[in-house]
Amino acid sequence: IQCSLYLVNRICAGEENWVDSRTIYVGHREPPPGTDAYIPQKYPDNTIVSSKYTFWNFVPKNLFEQFRRIANFYFLIIFLVQLIIDTPTSPITSGLPLFFVITVTAIKQGYEDWLRHKADNAVNMCPVHVIQHGNLVRKQSRKLKVGDIVMVKEDETFPCDLIFLSSSREDGTCFVTTASLDGESSHKTYYAVQDTKAFRTEREVDMLHATIECEQPQPDLYKFVGRINSYHNPDEPIARPLGSENVLLRGATLKNTKRIFGVAIYTGMETKMALNYQSKAQKRSAVEKSMNAFLVIYLCILISKALINTVLKYVWQSDPAQDEPWYNRKTDSERQRNLFLKAFTDFLAFMVLFNYIIPVSMYVTVEMQKFLGSYFITWDEDMFDESIGEGALVNTSDLNEELGQVEYVFTDKTGTLTENNMEFIECCVDGHVYVPHVICNGQVLPGSSEIDMIDASPGGVGKEREEMFFRALCVCHTVQVKEDDVVDGLKKLPSGRPSSVYISSSPDEVALVEGVKRLGFTYLRLKDNVVEILNRENDTERFELLEVLSFDSVRRRMSVIIRSSSGEIILFCKGADSSIFPRVTEGKVEQIQARVERNAVEGLRTLCVAYKKFNQGEYDNVYRLLQNAKLALHDRDKKLAEAYDQIERDLILLGATAVEDRLQEKAADTIEALHKAGMKIWVLTGDKMETATATCYACKLFRRNTQLLELTTKRLEEQSLHDVLFDLSKTVLRHSGSLARDNLSGLSADMQDYGLIIDGATLSLIMKPTEEGSFGNYKDLFLEICRNCSAVLCCRMAPLQKAQIVKLIKSSREHPITLAIGDGANDVSMILEAHVGIGIMGKEGRQAARNSDYAIPKFKHLKKMLLVHGHYYYIRIAELVQYFFYKNVCFIFPQFLYQFFCGFSQQPLYDTAYLTLYNISFTSLPILLYSLIEQHVSTDTLKRDPSLYRDIAKNALLRWRIFIYWTFLGVFDAVVFFFGAYFLFDNTTMTSNGQMFGNWTFGTLVFTVLVFTVTLKLALDTHYWTWINHFVIWGSLLFYVIFSLLWGGIIWPFLNYQRMYYVFMQMLSSGPAWLGIILLITVSLLPDVVKKVAWRQLWPTAAERVQAKRQCLSVEQSTIFMLSQTSSSISF
Repeated sequence: IQCSLYLVNRICAGEENWVDSRTIYVGHREPPPGTDAYIPQKYPDNTIVSSKYTFWNFVPKNLFEQFRRIANFYFLIIFLVQLIIDTPTSPITSGLPLFFVITVTAIKQGYEDWLRHKADNAVNMCPVHVIQHGNLVRKQSRKLKVGDIVMVKEDETFPCDLIFLSSSREDGTCFVTTASLDGESSHKTYYAVQDTKAFRTEREVDMLHATIECEQPQPDLYKFVGRINSYHNPDEPIARPLGSENVLLRGATLKNTKRIFGVAIYTGMETKMALNYQSKAQKRSAVEKSMNAFLVIYLCILISKALINTVLKYVWQSDPAQDEPWYNRKTDSERQRNLFLKAFTDFLAFMVLFNYIIPVSMYVTVEMQKFLGSYFITWDEDMFDESIGEGALVNTSDLNEELGQVEYVFTDKTGTLTENNMEFIECCVDGHVYVPHVICNGQVLPGSSEIDMIDASPGGVGKEREEMFFRALCVCHTVQVKEDDVVDGLKKLPSGRPSSVYISSSPDEVALVEGVKRLGFTYLRLKDNVVEILNRENDTERFELLEVLSFDSVRRRMSVIIRSSSGEIILFCKGADSSIFPRVTEGKVEQIQARVERNAVEGLRTLCVAYKKFNQGEYDNVYRLLQNAKLALHDRDKKLAEAYDQIERDLILLGATAVEDRLQEKAADTIEALHKAGMKIWVLTGDKMETATATCYACKLFRRNTQLLELTTKRLEEQSLHDVLFDLSKTVLRHSGSLARDNLSGLSADMQDYGLIIDGATLSLIMKPTEEGSFGNYKDLFLEICRNCSAVLCCRMAPLQKAQIVKLIKSSREHPITLAIGDGANDVSMILEAHVGIGIMGKEGRQAARNSDYAIPKFKHLKKMLLVHGHYYYIRIAELVQYFFYKNVCFIFPQFLYQFFCGFSQQPLYDTAYLTLYNISFTSLPILLYSLIEQHVSTDTLKRDPSLYRDIAKNALLRWRIFIYWTFLGVFDAVVFFFGAYFLFDNTTMTSNGQMFGNWTFGTLVFTVLVFTVTLKLALDTHYWTWINHFVIWGSLLFYVIFSLLWGGIIWPFLNYQRMYYVFMQMLSSGPAWLGIILLITVSLLPDVVKKVAWRQLWPTAAERVQAKRQCLSVEQSTIFMLSQTSSSISF
C-alpha cells in the first residue's frame, strides 16, 4: 500500500515517466522504515558480450545470414535442383564454388568473432575491488552487481557506470580521460556527491545509507538525470541532484587521482559504452548498386536462355523421328509423364546448365579486393602525421570506390579547415584594447615578457570595470589546474615560480586563461568550491563558487555565480556575441560590437563577457529555481534551460575577447584541388558569419572574383524570404550558362562565379513546412540557387542542421554522392548522414573519427585520399565488375549455342572440372591482382592534375552503355570461340593417326581458347606492369595447361567416368589445333584493340591524353639519349 501511495504521489506531482526510472539501494542496504518501500529489482550482471555468435549457434546463424544474400541463395537453389532432378551437370559444379564461398566467409567471420570472445573474456575476468562489510574484496568484473560500492585506483578503467561518491582529492573531484568512449584524450573533471565527498575510508563509505533514483539506461554519453536520497537522519532524508558530471562511465580511465569510490548504477550490456556498441546504418556504394542492377539483367538473360531452349527442345521433339530415334527409345513411364512437369523439369535443367552466367565468385573477389585494398590507405606514408604519430584509418572498406565518386564535400571549419590551436590575440574592455604577445594553447612564446597596450589604460570607474573583466575571465570557465611536477608522465621544465598546467577539454578556455594571466590576473585553483586568483599586486583573491550554469550549444554561453570576500554575489556570463548582446541592458555596446565585428572580419573567434549583481533575496530565488530544475527527473534539461533563460537577463556588458584559430597547413591547396576536380564544397560551421567568411577567403573557397550572395536573418529583416529567394534565383540563373562553362573547363579566373552564405535561422525557415505547402517551393528554389554556386557557407549551424543540409542535397533529384568531414562530436550527425563520412583526429576528441568511415590526421590528406586512392579504387573495381560479367558471358554463351547442335539435350560442352574451376582457379587471380595494383596513370599525375577526377565522375565506367559494350564483346568472343572451332574442324581436322575429334575434344578446344582470350584481354587492359602481374597472368595460363595435362593424363580412381582421358594431349598433338587456337585468340581480341585505338585517336579521355603525352616524352628522351650516344661515338 505504501509503495502504491508513493507512486501515486509521484504521478500526481507531474512526473508521468516515473515508471521509466530505477531505484538503486547503495551497498544493497534497505531504506529505513517509514521511507520508500524496499522493492528488490533484478538487473543484469556485469558481463560484456560484444561477440555475435556462440559455439552452439555459429553454424545455423552464420548460414542464415549468408543465405540472406541473393547470390548465395540463388546458387543454393541451383545446387538443390541438381540434387533433386536429373541435370546435365554434376551437383559438384555448383556445390563446390558455393561451399568455397560460404566456407571462406564463415572462417573470416568466425575468426573475427573468436577475437571478440577473447577480448570479452579478458574484460569480464578482470579483477575489481568491491567493499563488503567494511572490507575491500577482489572479485571478477563479470560478478559486479548494481548497488555494489566499487573502488578504482589511478590509471584503472571503470568496470561499470558508477555514481561518484568520494575521492582521494580533498575537493572531491577526479580527473578522467574518455578516450575509449569518444576519443577525447583531454582530462575531464568529475565531481563527487556533496554529502559523501568527505568519506575517505572503506568503512566510512560502507556506512552510507542512501538510495539513488535515476533514468533507465540510454546511450547518450553526455546526459544523465537522477537524484540521491541520503538517510543520515531518517526523519529528514536529504535529496541531491545527480547529473552527467557525477557519473563515471565504463571504459573511461582515472587520471591524476589516487583512488575513488563509486556505486554501480548500470552494469554489463546496460552500460552506456555497451549501448553505443550498436553498429551504424549500412552504407552501400554506387558500384554495389550497379552490380545488383547488372545481376538482375543477367538473371533475366539466364531465364530467357532457359525458356528459349525449353521451347525449342519441344519444337525439335515434335517430329517423332527426332523425339525417339531408334537408338534411344522411351520407356512407358517416360511417355506417360505429365507434359508440364516434364517441361518444368527441363526448364530447371537448362537453368542449371547456364547458371554460371551469374558470377557467384565475383562477390568474394569484390570483398577481398575491398578488404585488401583498404590497407593501401593505412600504409600510405604521405598520410602519416608525425605530430600525433598516427596515419589514416579505415573503419569500413565497403566504400573505397565511393571515394572516387564524390560530388559534394561538406566540411566543418574549426579543427577541420583550421588547426583548433588557439592563440589569444586581444581583449577589448569598454573600448580599450589589450594585446599580450602571442600565447598559444598555454605555451608562452619566448621574448614576450612585456604587455603591449593599445589605448591608454582607463582610470577610476574604468579601471574597476577592467579588473572586473579580468576577474570574469579568471573564474568563468571549466579549466582545472594541475600543480604536480609530472602530468601523465610528462615532466615540466623547472622554473623559479610554482609550476602549473591548465587542463580543459576546450582549447579556447585554456587560451583565454593563459591570456588573462599575461595581462596580470592568474587563475590558481578551485578548492572546496572556492576559486583562488592572483591579481596584479600579487594578492590572492578568493571567491566562493555558488553555481555553474554550464555551456551548451543551444544557448552558446556559460555563467558562474560567485560570492566575493566582501559578500557581493555576482553572475559572470561568457558566450557568443549573438547570445550576449540581446541580453545586455548596460555597457559600451556600440564600441565593443564594432570591435567584435572588426575581429570577426579578420577571421578571429570572438566571445563577449558580461556580469550582473544579485542581492541575497534575489540569489535565494535563483537558488530555489535552479534546485527545482536540477532535482526534476522528468524534462530536467528543458527546466534547466528555462531557469538559465530567466537568470541570464539584464546583463551589463564588460568587453570581448579575440582568439585566433590558424588555418591548417595546405588547406587552401586542398580546397583548390577539389574545386578543379569538379567537387562543390560547402562549409558548415557554428561560427558567426564574418569569422567564417574570412576563413573561406583565406582557404580559397571564395576567390577574388566570387560574388557573395547572402541569405541571412539580416537580409530577411528587409525583404520576405520568398522575395529574397526569387531575387537570388534570378541572379544566379542569369549567368548559369557561363558557370556551366566554368565547371567544364576548370577554374577560370575570368568567369563570374557565386558564393552563397546562409545562416541557421534562415535554413530553419526554408526547411519548415507551412500551411500553404510552400515548403517544397522554397526547398527547390534554394537547391536551384545552390547548384549554381561554386561554394556555399552555412554559418550559425546546429549539429542537427548540418545533417539536414547533407540529407537535403543527398535526396535532391540528381542524387549526388556526398562526403562529410569534421573533427568534433557536433559533426557526427552529418558524418553519419553523408554517403562517405571522414573524421579528423583533432583536438575536439575522436568521436568524429570513431563514427566515420575513414579517419585522417589532417584536412590536407583529403586531397590524396580522393584524387589518388579514390580514383584508383574506382577504376579498379569498375574493371573488376565489367570483366567478371564479360568472362562469364564468354564462358556460358558457347554452351547455349552448343544446344542447337545436340538436339537441346542439355549436353554440357565443358567437362565438370572445367565448369567448377573456371571462376575459382583459372581466371580469378589475375583480375584480383589487377583490382589491387593497377595504375592507369601515375600517382604524381593524379595529384598534379585534379581534373582527371572528372573522367570517372557520376559512375562513368559503370554506365549502361559501357556495360552493354562489355556484354556484346563477350557474346562476340563466344561466337568466335564456338563457330571458329566448329567450322575450322568440322570435316577436315584429324589427329596424326587419322581419328576425328570427339565432342569432349571440341569442348576442350573452345575452353582453351576461352581461358587464353579472357586472360590476355586483361593483360591488354593492364597499364602498370610489375613482376607480380607477370607471375600471376602467365602463371594462371601455365596452371591451366599443367592441370589439363594431369587431369587427362591419369586415370583417376575416384571418378566413375574417364571421358577426359588423353583428350588434352590428343588435341595438342594436332598442328591444326595449335593454329586454330592462335587464330581464334587473335580474332577475338582484335575488335577490342581496334576500338580502343580508334577511340584514343578520335575521342580520347583526359587520362588517355596524359598517357599519350607520357609516352611521347619517354620516346623523346630515349631518342635524345641515342643521338647523344651516336654523336659522342662519332666525335671519338
